[in-house]
Formats: sequence, structure tokens, C-alpha cells
Amino acid sequence: MSKAGFEEVQHTADWALRVWAPNRSELFRQAALGMNALMGLRLQDGAEQRVEFHLSAEDDESLLVSFLNEVLFYLEIDRIGFEDFPVKLNNSRLDAELWGKPIRSIEKPIKAVTFHNLVVRRGEDGLEARLVFDV
Repeated sequence: MSKAGFEEVQHTADWALRVWAPNRSELFRQAALGMNALMGLRLQDGAEQRVEFHLSAEDDESLLVSFLNEVLFYLEIDRIGFEDFPVKLNNSRLDAELWGKPIRSIEKPIKAVTFHNLVVRRGEDGLEARLVFDV
């Protein structure tokens, strides 16, 4: 198994994703990449637009949900999608400077990221989380 990645997990009503990575910033990156893959997000070619935001939360689970929901906000409201998600994490704070492009298409939209059974766990090879998305 690779050191970082994501895979869809069977879930009865919504969509679920298992994410793993060697560190927190890569875990957040893989979660966002996995969310894009689940949605079938396609971006237009052309000029990129810079988006910057800062978040804070009491724990990794809350920060991860806030981050992914912020990405969904830009998808839905500004119609901007992102191909990569370099983030800086410092304890309970996340700083993101993302470069986005207009959305060409979304095959299956996601409404929100939920806290359902969400736990960020430390394992032998790093961190792992399971996310459930409301569709």
C-alpha cells in the first residue's frame, strides 16, 4: 500500500472514503483529492485564480470537516475547483493558499462532509481517517 492515498468505502446511504497519509497536511490533501475523485470533478483549462483561507478548530476531525466544507463552498458558490491542496497546519490552525480554475463539470455533487463516525487515528505508518459525505 502507498504511504498516502484514498479509496472509496461502501456505505449504505451516503458516500464514504478512507484516507491515509504519513502526516496531517498530507492527510488533509488526500481527503480533498479523494472528495474530488468521488464527485468526478473536471476543471476548465485556462488561468488560475488564487484563493486563500484560514481555519481553526479544537481537534483534527473538526478541522478536516471545516477544510473540506470550505472547499465545497468554493465549488458551489464561486464555481471554482482545485487540483491540489497544499495546506499548512500548525496545531489547531490551517492556512490554505489554493489555485483554482472554473469548473467544467461535476458528475455527482456532494452536499457536505459529515462527522458521522469520523475519527483521525494514528497507526504504524501515519494517520488514517474515514469520511462520510452527504449526497
